[in-house]
Order: sequence, then structure tokens, then C-alpha cells
Amino acid sequence: MSLGRIHLRDFVIVKELEIEFSKGFTVLTGETGAGKSILIDALQLALGSRSETGFVREGASKAEVCVEFSPNAALEQWLIESGFDGQDEWLIKRVIEPQGKSKAWLNGSPITTGQLKGIGEQLLDIHGQHAWQSLTKAEAIRGLLDAYAGVDTSPLKASWDLWKANLNTLKDAQAAQSTRQEAHERLLWQIAELEKLSPALDEWPDLNAQHQRLSNAQSLLEAAQSALNALQNDERGALSLLFKAQETLSSSAHIEPEFAPWSEVLAGSLAQAQDAAHSINAWLKSVDLDPEGLGELDARLSLWMGLARRFKKNPEELHTTLLDWRQQLAELSDALDLELLQKKVAEQYAVYLKEAKAVSLSRAKAAPALAKAITLAMQGLGMQGGVFEVELQSLALESSHGLEDVAFLVAAHPGSTPKPVSKVASGGELSRIALAIAVTTSQLGNTETLIFDEVDSGVGGAVAHTVGRLLKQLGVDRQVLAVTHLPQVAACADQHWVVSKTRDANCTWSSVHQVDGVAREVEVSRMLGGEASSEASMAHAKEMLHHSTHPAALAAKTPSVKKPNKAKSKTP
Repeated sequence: MSLGRIHLRDFVIVKELEIEFSKGFTVLTGETGAGKSILIDALQLALGSRSETGFVREGASKAEVCVEFSPNAALEQWLIESGFDGQDEWLIKRVIEPQGKSKAWLNGSPITTGQLKGIGEQLLDIHGQHAWQSLTKAEAIRGLLDAYAGVDTSPLKASWDLWKANLNTLKDAQAAQSTRQEAHERLLWQIAELEKLSPALDEWPDLNAQHQRLSNAQSLLEAAQSALNALQNDERGALSLLFKAQETLSSSAHIEPEFAPWSEVLAGSLAQAQDAAHSINAWLKSVDLDPEGLGELDARLSLWMGLARRFKKNPEELHTTLLDWRQQLAELSDALDLELLQKKVAEQYAVYLKEAKAVSLSRAKAAPALAKAITLAMQGLGMQGGVFEVELQSLALESSHGLEDVAFLVAAHPGSTPKPVSKVASGGELSRIALAIAVTTSQLGNTETLIFDEVDSGVGGAVAHTVGRLLKQLGVDRQVLAVTHLPQVAACADQHWVVSKTRDANCTWSSVHQVDGVAREVEVSRMLGGEASSEASMAHAKEMLHHSTHPAALAAKTPSVKKPNKAKSKTP
């Protein structure tokens, strides 16, 4: 997996440039301010870093960054699972507007910044020029050791969060015990009062309908009996009169045909009236309008209305109110069960402690190996006899990251006592230690492209030669890109690009071109600080390039940097 090509248009002070990267060790050099680090910024932008308004060249409508890369099998599988079609070559394109907004595509399909970051994490490993600053931060130090040990601390953090959440719940329950007890007792009383009524769902409207019916029982009976009398009263009842009228018309229908339909209407009416009389009579025989039932209804309605007033609820709400109070009582009962809460806290603490001890074991196994590897790298960086130590410091109290802090200690000279890295006196030593760590840890990852952005600041002389040879050695089986100001480092590169700044009356822009042969000798001569065209400076540059790239010389002078064994223990 490696970078293939980067193409920029209207990016910062770049009008347009294109670089094709090869395998091995590549350097970018140029005058201070020429824009060497702009290429690193562009790579980071293409791989998900935040876009800014200053990325668009002044006067341009937009900036474009395109990066071609070839993924390894794991990254390609990740890309395919993310919905992108498999390709031999992959192209990321990101366009930035002057307002800072941006859009990105992978092989022509839209891609999110989160997905770009996912690609970047697997594609590149970037070490910045201020890498030493992270050596003073506890989180970064701990992260380096955990990465070296292959420890995944996310289960530890999750168990810590759950333990703390349960602990806070217990503390809240203990602090509010008296208040919760009062609420518990109040709910018990309220529920007991409502359970005297036991209001059923939709019972209230049915009760009112029954009460209205029973309270008007006598008038209902009288109305039914009166209607029945009017229908059936001997010769003067409605049934008798209807029958007489229908029979009279029917008997004369053979003389006057118009009587026939009238007779049929009356016959229908007579049948309906007879049905009504039968139904009324049946109702009078079966109806139970017991005054005692009315008294029971009165009592239930009175209790219902009294409870509704007492608890300031609408009568129809009492059923759901009782259900809600029962739910609240169950929750309060759980909260009041301090033994159960204490049990949950103890159980989760045990889970956390198991995770923390597993992480501690992995760190304890990895710490000496990491210290040994970095100590070895220091020997070739002008710190002969120096010692690097990784110290695990037990914590008085548990933390989300485990049972210990991690400290990096260094003895820069033979016989000196190891002290915290932050106490090392010189910035040059800090830079070399950071470089030793970068070289050591870079050999552990799966990324095949390593970028070093002026990590050699504060380094010079013979140490600079060593830095160059170390980076070249890394480039044997990796793609290594370094932005440098050191001629000793540049002379070791397999590929050399020079960034230059051009000015005219209207604007300033950066450009980049590959140098080889005499052109490369001229650039190294410039970096040496002499007159680029002087014979002495050119001779020095030519000799440096010869000794830095000649296989025999390289093998003789390059310190051995072995890939440390990765800790095999894993957090269960």
C-alpha cells in the first residue's frame, strides 16, 4: 500500500503541481518558506483533516487536491465494505471553496470526511516537526505504549464508565434515601386509596349512563305503560283503529283501485305497531330498575368524585393515574433497594478490575521491549550510552485508563540518572529522542507510507547522516517521505524533489520539480550553506551524495534498527 501521485491546483500558494511518488526514501527540500509543508497539509486534507478558508489560493474560485494510492488487501476490503467498487488504483479528490466548505470523492463516488480519515489511518503514518511535544503529555505517552503492546483500551473505558454510572446511582440513592422513603410511603397511601375504588378503563362514562337511567326509573316505567295502553286499549287503541281502517279500505278496493295501495300502507303500519307493542310489553316484564341499585351507584359515583377532587384529577383519569403510581412505586422500590445497588456496583467494579489488570499485564510485558528498542535507536542518533526507560507508576486511585500512569525516562549520557523526558535540557536531545521513538514505533504498524515532516530539526553533523541512513533503511520495505532542511538527510534519498517559490509583480507561487545528477548536487550544495556554484561546495555535495548512496558505505555506517517484538498479550 503506498502513495502513487498527488496533484494540487490553486492550493494555498500553489497554482498547479503534480508529484509521482516512488517506493523507497523520498525527500522534499527547498528554501525556508518555499512551501515544503504545504504538500503535507494537502495530503492530510485529502485524508480527512478540516478544511479552512486559507487553503484556496488568492483570486481562485476553488482549490483541488487529488491523491492516487494503491491499498493493501485489508484497506481494499474495508473500502469495498464501505460501498466503493474495487479498483487497481484509487483516486481521492477533494475540492475546497473559498468559504472553507469542501466536497470529496473516491473514484468518482461521494465520500465523507469520516471515511477519508479511516483511509488515512490505514494509509499514512505522519510524524510532525513538533513530535517531541507529545512526549510531555501523559495521554500521548500512554497511547504509544498501548499501541506498541497491541492493547485495545476501549473495553477498559466502557467498564469504567458503567462502574462509575452504577456508583453514582448508589450515591444518589443514599443521599436521597429519606426523601425517597417519604415519596415511597406517600405513593403507598395514594395507591391504597385508589384501590378502594379500583377504577376500570372506560368505566366512568358507563356509570353515568347507568345512574341517569336508574334515577329516572319511575318515569320510564310510566312512559312504557302509557305507550302500551295507547296501542292496545280495546276498541279505542291504536292497533284496533289501524286494523279497522285497513280492513275498510281493503274491502272496497275492488270498487276503487286507488284504495289498494293505501290499504297496503296501513297493513305495514299495523305490523310495525304490533312489533312495537310486543317489544314494550317484553321490556316491562324484564326490566329491573331496582332503587337499591341506584343507591349503590350513588355511593360509587360519590367515592369516584371525592377521589378525583382529593388528587386533583379529572374523574376519567383515575384509571391511568393508578397505573402510573404503581409504576412509580416499582421504580422507587428498586431505588430504595440499596443492597441491590451495592451488588451491582461490586459486580461492575470486578469487571473493570479484570480489564484493568489485563491491560496492566500487557503494559508490563511491553514496557521493557519498547525501552530496549528506543535505547538501541538512540545509540545511532548521537546519544551513545544513553538509556531510555518506560516506567509504570501505580495510581493511588483507579482511573479510566487503568491502574497506572506511564512515564518516559531518559539518561542522555552514560552514568546519568534517567529523568522524565520533559526534564531533558536541550531541544536537540528532545528531537532525537522523538525521532528514535518515531523510527521504532513506525516499524510496528501496517502502514507502508511513512511521512516525516522536519522531525530532524535540532540535529546536525554526524547525527544528521545517521538520521538520513535510518530513514533510507526504513525505505527498504516501506515508502518513506521526509521534509528536511538537512543536506545529510537529503543525500540519502532515493528520490529528491525541490520546492521553490516564484514571484512576479502580481503574485507568489510555489512549484516543485525532481532533481537528479548535477541538479541534485546543486541543491545539496545550497543546503550545505555555501555558494551553490562554488567548486568547493559542489565537490562537498558530490562527495556526500556518493557516500550516502553507495551501498557499501551505507551498509558500513547505518546502525542496525531491528523491528521490536510486539507484545502478544491481549485484553480479554
